[in-house]
Amino acid sequence: MSAQPTEPTDEDLTARLVAFVGALRTKGLPAGTSETVDAAAVIDVLGLQDRDLLREGLAAALVRRGGQRDVFDMTFDLFFPAGVGVSEAVLDAADVGLDDLRDLLAMALADGDLRTLEQIAEMAVDLLGEVGVPGTNTAGWSAYQTLERLRPQTLIAQVLEQQGQGGATSQGQGHGQGAGAGNQFTDRLARDELRQSIERFRQMVQAEARRRTAEVRGRDVVTRHAVRPGNNQIDFLSANRQQLEELRRSVQPLARRLATRLAARRRKNRRDRIDIRRTLRRSMGTGGVPIKPVYAKPHPARPELVLLCDVSGSVAGFSGFTMHLVQALRGQFSKVRVFAFVNAMEEVTDMVDLEETDLAGRIAREATITKWHTSSDYGEAFADFAELYLDAVGPRTCVLILGDGRNNNQDPNFAALHEIAQRSRRTFWLNPEHSMRWGLGDSVATEYAEVVQMHECSNVDQLTRFVSRLLPV
Repeated sequence: MSAQPTEPTDEDLTARLVAFVGALRTKGLPAGTSETVDAAAVIDVLGLQDRDLLREGLAAALVRRGGQRDVFDMTFDLFFPAGVGVSEAVLDAADVGLDDLRDLLAMALADGDLRTLEQIAEMAVDLLGEVGVPGTNTAGWSAYQTLERLRPQTLIAQVLEQQGQGGATSQGQGHGQGAGAGNQFTDRLARDELRQSIERFRQMVQAEARRRTAEVRGRDVVTRHAVRPGNNQIDFLSANRQQLEELRRSVQPLARRLATRLAARRRKNRRDRIDIRRTLRRSMGTGGVPIKPVYAKPHPARPELVLLCDVSGSVAGFSGFTMHLVQALRGQFSKVRVFAFVNAMEEVTDMVDLEETDLAGRIAREATITKWHTSSDYGEAFADFAELYLDAVGPRTCVLILGDGRNNNQDPNFAALHEIAQRSRRTFWLNPEHSMRWGLGDSVATEYAEVVQMHECSNVDQLTRFVSRLLPV
């Protein structure tokens, strides 16, 4: 960089570290006082000279779960940047145009030169990414605008030609089927490597745009808006396809942690439950003073679990994740049965497969979950369950209802829900919408909450707290 940051004083460094840890907490990383103290010790031992070493040291002190490293890295780059201002490469390339920049990028991709890619990313952001009015609170740099103008994904053919592999497939056709297949494989491998390099370049552009914007608008603003939250903080209702896929991959490790917690709760409940009647009977020998409590005999039978899942619209992502999680936890329950609905109820237990990437799509194709219309109708679905599947619920059954409670102004059928709740051991409603939206528009969540307990579960953290603390064991 052309202008390196000055060495911060102890006061500046302390404030920066505290702000850094606070920013990580807002993004879902569970960093507290003890982690902050550990991070301060890391800085004291490693110093600030080697930035990569400092990054790894702070990550070891502050990152406690998988899937959080990307969030840490983006936030670290904002609070501990490599430099300030523009680099010498940007200053030297003041007269470079868009076509020249694309040619430079193609050569760097062909050579696989990461350092040159970083310099081109800096140049591209400075040349193509400026947005807003300088000197106002709208000023900044946009990675999206930069990449849309530069279009690095369109350079693959040009790069392959520079590497001498552009005509590999056609040349191989004259040397027999085996040679042609080999050349096709080589070409495909080269294209995959190029796509990975382009993705790394995209990340460089995004990091540079965040750094430049943070200098004019402040680190807190950029952290709040430009650093995506960790997987545990992703809102189910606003998650895109890529985020939902990341959540699906996190099911197994999350299920292992939750299984450990549920097993510990089960052992504690078996050990600490006092038999009041037998304790009072024994106390008759000590003048009515219960000196020696009598503990109840443990009941080894595990509870049953029944899920009623709304799989319509954006709620399908939340329902699909929860169904996968419960499937991974099925060893903690004696029986698990899963039912899906939009406005018609059908059992889909056999369809819930941890390897299924589009569970909601499979259910929609293979199960009868709609009748004469395709809008959510909780009242009609509860009526179907009460009529057809009520024998699935008994005194050892916990019923979980997954949905946002938006009934499209249909009959909510509170009587059917009350019948299900009365028959079960416990009934909970997990709502992926934020509680401030319950009861707005066509939502009858607040009315349903008067019949069964309703809990906000808009992200993985909230769902994890519910499963580990409230789910019967």
